[in-house]
Amino acid sequence: MTWRVFFFLIKIGVLGALAVFFATDPGRVSFDWQGWAIDMPVGVFALIVLLLVLLLVYAERIRQTVFRFPGRWRAHRKAIREMKGYRALTLGMVAVAAGDAIEAKRQSRRSTDLLTQAPLTKLLQAQSAQLNGDNQAATKYFEDMRGNPEVSFLGIRGLMTQALRDGDSERALALAEDARKLRPSAKWVLLELLDLQMEAGFWNRALATLEDAEKTGAISTEEAKPLRARLSLRQAARLKDAGQNGEALKIAKKAMKADPSNDAAVALAADLMQQGNDTRKAEKLIESAWKQQPTPVLAQAYRNLAASDATPIAKVKRFETLLSLSPDAAESHIALADAALDANLWGEARTHLAKATDILGDPVPPVLCRLWARLEEAEHGDLTAAHRWLKKASESEAKIQAEPDLKVSVRQTDIVPVQRTELQRRPL
Repeated sequence: MTWRVFFFLIKIGVLGALAVFFATDPGRVSFDWQGWAIDMPVGVFALIVLLLVLLLVYAERIRQTVFRFPGRWRAHRKAIREMKGYRALTLGMVAVAAGDAIEAKRQSRRSTDLLTQAPLTKLLQAQSAQLNGDNQAATKYFEDMRGNPEVSFLGIRGLMTQALRDGDSERALALAEDARKLRPSAKWVLLELLDLQMEAGFWNRALATLEDAEKTGAISTEEAKPLRARLSLRQAARLKDAGQNGEALKIAKKAMKADPSNDAAVALAADLMQQGNDTRKAEKLIESAWKQQPTPVLAQAYRNLAASDATPIAKVKRFETLLSLSPDAAESHIALADAALDANLWGEARTHLAKATDILGDPVPPVLCRLWARLEEAEHGDLTAAHRWLKKASESEAKIQAEPDLKVSVRQTDIVPVQRTELQRRPL
């Protein structure tokens, strides 16, 4: 800043000196050209020269402004159209999110008219068509997007969403493969592809996809463990159905190693051990898992291991063993109460049902309500009390559906359930 002031003062000084010079010793300038004689003071001549220089400088600027005006005007008009177009695009997206089909359609048309070169207008058109129930038009717009490298991924995702809604898993799988080529590390693509491969029974491909997802970091090691266990479990189930029990047991053990909390893998391994005449080893396997986390699946598997000629009392003794392993778990008391009911041991059944009810609190799980109803009817023939418990079971089920995060124990019978990955599909 100091140097600027210094140079400015120097300029002022020079101009002041010149002004003083011309004022004290003005002098004259004379021209004689083509019969013209011009005589004037030096100060006037300097002023004329200065004005001519300024005129030349600003004349060039005026010339440039005049010649550039049409282009600048067109650029200004284009900028205004783009601003209005992107505003319409934004309002259209908001309308889609709000489910306003009419406003989405209106803004879609407006943005398309204003933004002729913007690929995202196709996305708004497609979403607006979906909102208005015109799936054919939506498919057309998504196909157009698929052909544009800038928004190809969005087009494929839109088509895949439609295929999933239509139940066309084969087409959805093919589109997921295409999406993976464009975005190999996108988490939702890998999870969706994994889900579809599992659904189609492509277990080897699914395992390869899972490994790729883990390598790229799309899925963490902790997230991959239950998925790998699930895939191994399905493979083991298929091998069991094919009569390859030895190989199935190996794969089931891999599933248990990948996810020790997978009770279905433990149950399947125990079942395979029993078929291989190693019942005691199967029992120890379930007992070890029960000690870690009692579940209805493990209880059912343990019940299945009992000898076909075992008496109801003997079965009660078996479940007393499980209770001793996890005495504070509600599932231990439920399993033992169930066995006691089969043996007509009403007092013992009531004791353990009461303990399970105290542990779980309200709402009482449906399975527990049904056991109470069974006890009231079997012990006292009290159909009124039994009906009251069955009604409470229905109310409990309704409450569970209304509050999916409610922690309750629900009896399961399928030890190898068909499960999908954790991906929650959302509209594009």
